[in-house]
Amino acid sequence: MRYLTAGETHGPQLTAIVEGIPSNLPLTADPINEQLERRQKGYGRGKRMQIEKDTAQLVAGVRHGKTTGAPIALVVENKDWKAWTTVMSIEDVEEGSEGKRRINRPRPGHADLNGGLKYNQRDLRNVLERSSARETTVRVACGGIARQLLAQFGIKVAGQVISIGDIHAERQELPLEELRRITEESPVRVVDKAAEEKMIEAIDQAKKDGDTLGGVVEVIIEGCPVGLGSHVQWDRKLDGRIAQAVVSIQAFKGVEFGIGFEAAKRRGSKVHDEIRYNEEEGFHRASNRAGGIEGGMTTGEPIVVRAVMKPISTLYKPLQSVDIDTKEVFTAQVERSDTCAVPAAGVIMESVVAWEVAKAFMEKFGGDSIEEIRANYENYLAQVGRY
Repeated sequence: MRYLTAGETHGPQLTAIVEGIPSNLPLTADPINEQLERRQKGYGRGKRMQIEKDTAQLVAGVRHGKTTGAPIALVVENKDWKAWTTVMSIEDVEEGSEGKRRINRPRPGHADLNGGLKYNQRDLRNVLERSSARETTVRVACGGIARQLLAQFGIKVAGQVISIGDIHAERQELPLEELRRITEESPVRVVDKAAEEKMIEAIDQAKKDGDTLGGVVEVIIEGCPVGLGSHVQWDRKLDGRIAQAVVSIQAFKGVEFGIGFEAAKRRGSKVHDEIRYNEEEGFHRASNRAGGIEGGMTTGEPIVVRAVMKPISTLYKPLQSVDIDTKEVFTAQVERSDTCAVPAAGVIMESVVAWEVAKAFMEKFGGDSIEEIRANYENYLAQVGRY
């Protein structure tokens, strides 16, 4: 399984080509659009979310409600494109005209300067347009396809916000369905109502100050069989692959599994999960401090992964920067932005984690059709049960 995305934040559309999805998977745009709608929610979002109403169109690889085994193509239209047709025109625009909207003042924390130097671009808009987190729209769409594949085998995905700024929500162990229900009703995707109020107040204050807030989000995946991923090569370890996918999300800067960095403070006896066995459950762990992955492979316990998102780099009270033409000090240019996108980023993280788990699932039980995969899967479960 793999996908490629294309498109700019103010271009006509975002596009993805998805390869490796088996045939006969029930699929329509509805469950994908449900995830896209979730991505646009969350307290602290900017005006762009009022303009766009993201919906995906499946334009290849699906017929009569089922995948055919061919590459899937999907597109998401940018409604804001109508206001940017000249600025983002494929055809040349006269130098110095208003339609050029050239950017020459790189924003601290963004890809602007590094990308401009790397790709020899004197107009940093050519970097900004692609490096924007708007690109995650189609990653969420691709994750929606992965969710449908996992759901065929009883694998469930959910997430929650753990902190925003210095406000921490009390983490509760809940059934995934209940966790999903409660967090979807929360504007900041938390279970802890007291923390919710404080987070909203903190976001309001940051907006008033022209500043931004980051936070920590958690994703949980239940129902994975033991043995997804592998210990035999570094690039096949599932936790490594998940970590890479998560930090590839714009503004994400760190990842942990299970108790994560807390393990550095504890003795080994308080870190590792004891192994148990009974006839009903077979082999299992007495706890899940490892977060469902040991030796690069799933243990059968829930995958629990958390990640930190830094505050969004675009500030309405901008930091200082340097004009790439004159080399003079200026305050950085401002593009429309959010005050806090942590609740939405949790949806994006769910999507990329779901994709990596689905990819590992396909590597383990791979076949060209859902029926073939199901037979491989059931045979493996029987094998594990006989151990």
